[in-house]
Amino acid sequence: MGENETILEVRDVSVRYGAIRAISNVSFSVKRGEILTLIGSNGAGKTTTLRAISGMVRCTGNVRFMDQEIAGTRPDVLVTRGLCHCPEGRGIFANMSVEENLNLGAFIRSDKHEIEKDKQRVFELFPRIKERLKQNAGTLSGGEQQMLAIGRALLARPKLLLLDEPSLGLAPQLVQTIFKIIREINAQGVSILLVEQNAHMALQVAHHAVVLEVGKVAMTGLASDLAKSDEVRKAYLGHG
Repeated sequence: MGENETILEVRDVSVRYGAIRAISNVSFSVKRGEILTLIGSNGAGKTTTLRAISGMVRCTGNVRFMDQEIAGTRPDVLVTRGLCHCPEGRGIFANMSVEENLNLGAFIRSDKHEIEKDKQRVFELFPRIKERLKQNAGTLSGGEQQMLAIGRALLARPKLLLLDEPSLGLAPQLVQTIFKIIREINAQGVSILLVEQNAHMALQVAHHAVVLEVGKVAMTGLASDLAKSDEVRKAYLGHG
């Protein structure tokens, strides 16, 4: 797969919750090695889109990952293929230790030497996690839990990482840290599909962006171009 090839293609994907259509005919693609961000107001369908891609909700339409149709595939199977979803709310097991939570990311792997190398990479990205390995994960701060959730996903060696609201509830200084680490993860070769309420930061870190409005794609383009768009600035960046 070359640098400009598509790693993920979403075509006409729709999701219903009962009578409510959460997203309708959503289409976009993620190139290998890029960060693409989905932005939009609350309820626009961003999280539902990620959940449809990772098999957490049923959808209609086509989802192709590395040239294979994956719509309807179980999330655990997708992890083995290199697609990992780091959900909103972090999904940390509070009564387990930080180390046990981290090890869950590598549950599909048996290459112990390589797992250890990947753990060291996680510790380089998140020194705080290394310091707190023996603590219960429930005792971590919100920022530390976010670091643990991302670190756990990295231990599955993803080719594509779906990140849902990684900066939610974090102090401004930690938001900067998380986005710096997202850049570093991407620089190490992981493609990223990012959902983020902080549109300003998301457009700074991403290569391309998709704007969702009421479950539909309203705009797509280079993140730098959308950051300059009057419509986007007014609606999502607080510039009226």
